[in-house]
Amino acid sequence: MTQTYDLIVRGGDVANHAGQGRADVGIRDGRIVVVGDLAQASAGEVIDATGLTVLPGVIDTQVHFREPGLEWKEDLESGSRAAALGGVTAVFEMPNTEPSTTDPEALADKLTRARDRMWTDHAFYIGGTHGNSRFLRELERLPGCCGVKVFMGASTGTLLVADDDGVREVLRNVGRRATFHSEDEYRLVERRPLARAGDWTSHPEVRDAESAILSTRRLVALARETGARIHVLHVTTSEEIAFLADNKDVATVEVTPQHLTLTAPEAYERLKGLAQMNPPIREASHVAGLWRGIEQGVADVLGSDHAPHTLEEKARPYPASPSGMPGVQTLVPVMLTHVAQGRLSLERFVDLTSHGANRVFGIAGKGRMAEGYDADLTIVDLKAKHILTHADMASRCGWTPFDGFEATGKAVATIVRGRTVMRDGALIGKAAGRPVRFQETL
Repeated sequence: MTQTYDLIVRGGDVANHAGQGRADVGIRDGRIVVVGDLAQASAGEVIDATGLTVLPGVIDTQVHFREPGLEWKEDLESGSRAAALGGVTAVFEMPNTEPSTTDPEALADKLTRARDRMWTDHAFYIGGTHGNSRFLRELERLPGCCGVKVFMGASTGTLLVADDDGVREVLRNVGRRATFHSEDEYRLVERRPLARAGDWTSHPEVRDAESAILSTRRLVALARETGARIHVLHVTTSEEIAFLADNKDVATVEVTPQHLTLTAPEAYERLKGLAQMNPPIREASHVAGLWRGIEQGVADVLGSDHAPHTLEEKARPYPASPSGMPGVQTLVPVMLTHVAQGRLSLERFVDLTSHGANRVFGIAGKGRMAEGYDADLTIVDLKAKHILTHADMASRCGWTPFDGFEATGKAVATIVRGRTVMRDGALIGKAAGRPVRFQETL
């Protein structure tokens, strides 16, 4: 009897846990049923992937979509639209909105706002604070929560937990892996006078490498003391990579495309405020250290840290200009360019953008192209040459630090749970993203 499917992705070069090779992907009821030869099978919809590469759906585990409270920069619809256009199938969104996501009501509000407005599947972080630390074990188990996020530096108000006692209390009260922005707030405050007005090249001097490694050493020591698991976001220094390599039993590691691609001081001289983010874009020696972290397997996850601000806000003279840059739409083409240039294998790209997220966060049914998993696929043209431009960005902020970047490789289709949401640069149908589930909270 001829097998029938809802969707067959036919004739593509599949890259997954089994390696690379020509295969078809059969999908039924939103899940992958088979990866193999389906030449004799039929389907309600067939995508001809001849000449294309089929990847497990890209998961971006660090985005700031600014809703509620900061919607002039971004909102859940526009941010997820940019994600889907860039080949991203699921996003984890950060708690530093207004109000902050620190209680059940704020999380429920985001989930309600996301329903039928977000193009991708999604989960939200709960912010760990001095005030809610004793409740975190309950909060982190709420549906739609990807875990607890703590700002040890670079935040304000209740979301900033700069002191060891505060971090210790958070770690004592979490059961899942906790996620950290690791910069030492005390050193950052001491170094603020080093900021040169209107000179963005001073940003990595104010937030120097020692600010990062000092914080990360403190964090790992506290994780060992409390028996907690930690995930260190946007690692930027060669020293942290070497240190974290010796502490992989408790710590997982995220790197970003911008820290792997842009270098100081050139990026600041060329882009000015558009290159400003926390932790900073650093010198070439640190970029080389991050690449060693990828080559040696220290890095677990690639996240964009998509954090948009308007061009008007970014035009303020340093240090009045805000830190953060968009990146969810450019993650795939920027990193596929590194693949094309031989710096990154396609298998390692898959590991950093799907398999790694599955392992680090314990995602249920996502992050692998395998039988029984959600049918999340990112279909790419590895040979497509194109120029990234401000005009092509779907983010509400309307710009990218990679404007003018000559990319090789792009997403040509985004499939979420068997639904094609993007094809050839256009969104299809209606937004129907749903909350991501996690093995520790099923």
